[in-house]
Amino acid sequence: MKIISQFLITIFFSLILTHERAYSSENIKIGLMVPLTGEYKSIGKSILNATKLAINKINNDNVLIVPKDTKGNPEITLKVAKELRDNDVQIVIGPLFYKNLIYLNELNKMIFLTLSNKVLETPSNVISAGINAESQINTIKKFKKKFNLERTIFLIPDSDYKLEIENAIKQTKLKLKDKFIYNTDPTKLTSQIENLTRYPQRKQNLLDEIKRIENSDDPNKEKKIENLMKKDTIGGINFDSVIIADFDESLKSVATSLLYTDISSKRINYIGLNQWFDRSLINEKSLHPFYFPSINRDNYEEYKKEYFDIFDEEPNQISFVSYDLVGLIYFLIYKNDFIIDEKIFYKKNKFKGKIGIFEINKNKINHILNFYSAEGEDFKKIF
Repeated sequence: MKIISQFLITIFFSLILTHERAYSSENIKIGLMVPLTGEYKSIGKSILNATKLAINKINNDNVLIVPKDTKGNPEITLKVAKELRDNDVQIVIGPLFYKNLIYLNELNKMIFLTLSNKVLETPSNVISAGINAESQINTIKKFKKKFNLERTIFLIPDSDYKLEIENAIKQTKLKLKDKFIYNTDPTKLTSQIENLTRYPQRKQNLLDEIKRIENSDDPNKEKKIENLMKKDTIGGINFDSVIIADFDESLKSVATSLLYTDISSKRINYIGLNQWFDRSLINEKSLHPFYFPSINRDNYEEYKKEYFDIFDEEPNQISFVSYDLVGLIYFLIYKNDFIIDEKIFYKKNKFKGKIGIFEINKNKINHILNFYSAEGEDFKKIF
């Protein structure tokens, strides 16, 4: 392993193969707190399997995963966290859900890497390791700069994720034409989008123009009227791109409302947040190209294949994050002479995992992501 100044980028899980430093002779215990029974047990099982894959890659018998079942419950999460503490575990992957963090500040000597992507109001000993909104917006900023997009509208659902998005916009200093909070009720959404895009005015512009030509002496008015009748609206729009902070069918509902108001992907750039290569986007041809920041696709496909070959089932998406976290933890412990303390995530570092590059600084993790489009019959890498 080669150290590059204060910032260090390493090839994932290559630490033990390329440096003369000897292993620690003591066990390195990494806690894992996920739901292994109950409603979310399939997610927890997938995360557990992913950590087993990662441990095999490290190939160090002194690194141990100590799993605990949270059952998705905050009180049980605290209980099993105390059990891990009593078993001399200082660093933990998990819990899975943001709601399970509320009591963990009682264990201030432990470090928890939650798989949640929410960063607001987390206890000081909890680090959000999910792919947060700030990481995604920083990637979108690169795309905007690359294609000179200067009049972007950010559409944000009025949901519990709203504050996360607004905080990320502030932290990344993303320049916007406008920011719009929309109602997630489909019966109200269309009228909100109509007002945002000035659809009634542009529709009336079309009717007025048809009437004007009808009343004119223009010898070509029949042809002109025929051409106008093929249009939905007349008039420009005051934005060149739209970021939709939504997912799945809700995302498509917002996009459909925009298309209804004559805002096609030929007129503006449609941008979403991390879609994890949702194949249903390929079928939405009217949105193409649809852009989004994401994890590295090639690495993700490689991981899914390896996981399926061993466990004979598809992995949950979140498990891909936990796979990288095992390597990240080992990397930081290795750099710290196998000493685990509360400042292990405080020093500025970079780590290259399967997802992409982790940036660690002052107990915060951000991801440097790739950027893709859903276009034609597949996904295309932009950068």
